[in-house]
Amino acid sequence: MRIGVIPDSPQERRALEAGLAPTPLFETQFAFTLARVVMTATHLGVFDALAGGPATLDEVAERCRTHPRATGKLLLALVGAGYLRADHDTYSLTPQAGTWLPRRGPRSLADKLEFQFYEWDVMAHAVEYVRTGRPVDVHEHLDDLGWAAYQRGMRALATVPAQEAARLIPVPAGARALLDIGGSHGYHSVALCREHPGLSAVVLDLPEAVEHAAPLLAAEGMGDRVVHREGDALHDDLGTEDYDVVLLASVAHHLTAEQNRILAGRAARALRPGGVHAVIEPFRLDPAGEVSQFGALTDFYFGLTSRAGTWSPDEIAQWQRDAGLAPAAPAVLTGTGIGLQTAVKRPG
Repeated sequence: MRIGVIPDSPQERRALEAGLAPTPLFETQFAFTLARVVMTATHLGVFDALAGGPATLDEVAERCRTHPRATGKLLLALVGAGYLRADHDTYSLTPQAGTWLPRRGPRSLADKLEFQFYEWDVMAHAVEYVRTGRPVDVHEHLDDLGWAAYQRGMRALATVPAQEAARLIPVPAGARALLDIGGSHGYHSVALCREHPGLSAVVLDLPEAVEHAAPLLAAEGMGDRVVHREGDALHDDLGTEDYDVVLLASVAHHLTAEQNRILAGRAARALRPGGVHAVIEPFRLDPAGEVSQFGALTDFYFGLTSRAGTWSPDEIAQWQRDAGLAPAAPAVLTGTGIGLQTAVKRPG
C-alpha cells in the first residue's frame, strides 16, 4: 500500500504526469490536515454518532457536544476525503469509515487513532533526531494514561493481521505451548489459540505493559489458556525446549540487529524439535528486495521513536539461520506491508 496524490480528473492526471502538480504540497500540508481531520473526528465521536445511520449536522453536533458551524466544516472535510457521504442535509458513513472507525466495530482502529495524538507530538522531534541521531523513545515518555492509550492502540492495530497470521503460521500438529515475546495485549496469542484449540500461551512483557494490557486480554475470555508473565525477554530465561511456537509480533523493530540475533538464538533454544519461530514485522524491503513506501516510512518512524527500525525478510531469516533454524519463504499479510517470517527447529 502507498499514500500519495490521486488525481480527481483527466486534467489533473495530465498535470501530475507532466510534473506540473505540486506533489510535495499535497503530501505535506494536505496530508497532515487530512490526518488531523480524521483523528479529530474519531476523538470527538463523529463516526460513532453516525454508526446507527444518517444524521443531520445539528444531530451530529448535539451527539458530539461540538460547535455546529465548526462541526459542519469537519463533516465537509470528511466528505471530501471519502469518509462520509452527504445527501441534502444529512451525512452518513462510507463503507470505508463504517468498517474501520466506529468504536464498537469488530475491526475498529479508533483506539489507534487516539494514540496517534501522542505519536504526533513525538514526530515533532524529527528534525532534531536527524541532526543529532538521538531518538525520542516513545515508551520512556508515557505516563499511566499514555501507557493505557498505547496498549489500546496496539490492540486495535493487531486485530486484522493477527487473525490472518494465525491461519498462516505453520503450528505443529499437537502443539500445546506458545511463548509470545513482547505480546502486550496478547491478541496474537488469542488468535492462534482460537485457531488451534489444543494450544495455550504465555505472553511475556514488561511490567508497565502488562499492567495496562491485562484488562484487554481479560476481555477476550480466554481464561488460563492465554496468560501474562511479567519479565524482560532480553534478560529472562526463556527455558529449554518448553514451547512449540515462539512468537515475536511487532518486537524486532524495537531492537538492534545484535539484540535480535541473540534473541532468536534464545528463542530457538526454548523451542521443542519441530517447533516454529514466527516473526511478524513491517518489512523494510518486500520479499523481492524492493524498497516499499510503508517499510521505509516505518523504518524512519521506529528509528525516531524506539532507537532501531524495520528489517528486511532476509535479515530476519539470517537471524533464524544463525540460531540453527530453517527459515521458510516470507509472506506479506493482505492489504499491509506487515510481513511474516517463520522458521522451523529441525528435530535432532
